[in-house]
Amino acid sequence: MFSLINMKKYCGVCAGMMLLVFSAGMHLSCASAEELLEPPKYSYEYRLDDIEKFSGEDPVKAIHLINVYERIYGELSPYEQEDDGNASVRLKNAYDSALGNLKALQTAAVTEKRWDDAASLSRSLSALGMNDGYDASEADFLLMKAKDALEKDDNLSAFISAVASHAVEPLSTDDAMLFLRRAVDVKQRRTAAFFLNIALRDGADVPSDLRTYAEGKDTPSEMIKGVATVLVDRGMRVQFGRGTIDRVIGSAFFVDLSGLLITNYHVIASEVDPKYEGYSRMYIRLGDASSARIPAKVVGYDAAMDLALIKAEYTPEYVFSVVDRVIPRIGETVLAVGSPGGLEKTVTSGIVSALGRRLLQVGDVIQIDAAVNHGNSGGPVVDTEGRLVGVVFAGITQFPGLNFAVPAERLAAALPAMINGGKAERPWLGFVISEARNGGEILYIAPGTPAFELSMKEGMTITSINGRSADAPQGMLIPAFQDMLFPARPGELVSVGTEDGGSFIMMSTARPEIPLLTAIESDSKERIAAPLFGLVLAPSGAGSAFSRNRSFLVKKVVRGSIADTAGLSENDPVVVNRFQLIEQEKIAVMDISVKKRKMGYMEAALQLPAYIDTPDTL
Repeated sequence: MFSLINMKKYCGVCAGMMLLVFSAGMHLSCASAEELLEPPKYSYEYRLDDIEKFSGEDPVKAIHLINVYERIYGELSPYEQEDDGNASVRLKNAYDSALGNLKALQTAAVTEKRWDDAASLSRSLSALGMNDGYDASEADFLLMKAKDALEKDDNLSAFISAVASHAVEPLSTDDAMLFLRRAVDVKQRRTAAFFLNIALRDGADVPSDLRTYAEGKDTPSEMIKGVATVLVDRGMRVQFGRGTIDRVIGSAFFVDLSGLLITNYHVIASEVDPKYEGYSRMYIRLGDASSARIPAKVVGYDAAMDLALIKAEYTPEYVFSVVDRVIPRIGETVLAVGSPGGLEKTVTSGIVSALGRRLLQVGDVIQIDAAVNHGNSGGPVVDTEGRLVGVVFAGITQFPGLNFAVPAERLAAALPAMINGGKAERPWLGFVISEARNGGEILYIAPGTPAFELSMKEGMTITSINGRSADAPQGMLIPAFQDMLFPARPGELVSVGTEDGGSFIMMSTARPEIPLLTAIESDSKERIAAPLFGLVLAPSGAGSAFSRNRSFLVKKVVRGSIADTAGLSENDPVVVNRFQLIEQEKIAVMDISVKKRKMGYMEAALQLPAYIDTPDTL
């Protein structure tokens, strides 16, 4: 039996992992070991008439269903002899119709200047290897959106879209100068510096006043004017017969002159969480405790990234830039600004301790040793050049020097969905993968997901998404794949390439808040052992068909997983005794009996705990 470090999010949000002994076990059916490891099966079939219907109503879904149909039936279609025509001809006609309707939808989006929709449709068409029918590309649509936003004085959207366009296709000098001038006008020095560098790359003659401002440097005393204290009043709570004030304190920083601020989701969760049933009112404060409270509201949030966009009716003196996308180096000095314990505008310094920590469901985070405490959550982390490096979100209370920040580049990627308002939805394909030598090996495919419908198999190795391979150092392959999907919207077509040369085209769906929680409810616990504990099982053939427990052999142990830490190895005989889900703590625990080969097959009882919000999902 072993334990893991408790990690606690500031503002009283606990993500601790505990080893507990439970008296209540999960009921096990009389299914055989082989049956328990078989993926669930659908009983319905994809009929041609349904596909033809969707080719007009929802062409993306129609193309997905055509691919599913062909994966299931191939050339042996059960409808080949139907009176209304040859199945292969009908499929081709339905595909051509769906493709034509996709292009028609993009035409309408461009005509109506719905640039996000146009870019989304462009990505779906690109996944099919098709030209979208326009001289414009996804980068052009993003740039058009940026220019429209600039005309409407929506500077935050304008700058983010322009940077996203530049990431796909470099901006022209004239376009860079356009955004440079606006950045100087609204006094966003780091944004100005970003567009200045693009202009200078092409040898532009930049006016001296613009260049002087962009090449300047903001001081910490200036930056703290853009940081606020977040107060979430949750009324009173009764403990031990006495009423106490229930209040959450966090930090936030302005990212636009309109009063938009960034903070953490866990700071403002009671404002938007439908499961919270108490009183909740949010304010910001710009000075000490005697300062006025300014009412604030949630604009959008991304729980998977622990980020939220809030708004107050206030024009800030300083606005942080979110366009640098700077990736710091280990050992670089950083400053954290926030309100630890409610002590507003506190600046602490430290270094970047590590990169690539996998503590959130999506991507990776930065580890810093700058002093942060309760109340720092949501505050900015900047480098010595004044560039935004990240957003403080968590620390380990037992070890004060271990603190973490969401990287600024991932904040920039998350902002467009949060600006649109409400809960940010991310695409979901249905995989849990582990890093392999040649790509990402599929450990598990969740029932009912796009990958499941296309009959992808566990053990396949993913090498590319939408034709792009992940060029990442060891340990960073999964975040690199996640970054490819992150800017996309649910409902887009995605092409997944595999090591054997296969290509699977599927329609993404909305990512569940906790993907494996949904999978636990619909799959056997023996199969769930792979994504949760890194324990891939195979039937052993031992035991009767009517015994309570099922006997398995360890087929694979994922390196660095819970099973690996527990000392399990291939071909160890295993019996699954009990599975317990502690949903409130987001923890699953599996009790097993194992005969370890490395210990002379001496039998031992082990309890394997794991967070259910694994970061290894696509």
